Amino acid sequence: MKMIVAIVRPEKVNSVLEALFRVQVRGLTISRVQGHGGETEHVENYRGTTVKMALAEKVRVEIGVSDGFVDTAIEAITEAARTGGVGDGKIFVLPVERVVRIRTGEKDADAVTPVSPAVR
Repeated sequence: MKMIVAIVRPEKVNSVLEALFRVQVRGLTISRVQGHGGETEHVENYRGTTVKMALAEKVRVEIGVSDGFVDTAIEAITEAARTGGVGDGKIFVLPVERVVRIRTGEKDADAVTPVSPAVR
């Protein structure tokens, strides 16, 4: 089991969700976050004062998947989120030690949706 954490542009979230749905990856969490990667700093004027905006708005998508779905999910996210410009984001894959579905008590692989690789 793995936890996939993707940081993507806000305007690409719907494309990412559609791509994940197409490959049968369901069950995810989305958060609005701020961060700084390789983007250049953005300068704005606010009430007559110049403000340097060092952090960019991003969206964090977290998905728990079985091992067989890791590559499928990464490909779907990458294709849907890519613009080719700086600031497209990153994908992190982390090991998951244990999962428990609260509603049913299912554990580990039984509690992770999906369990088997998607058929394209």
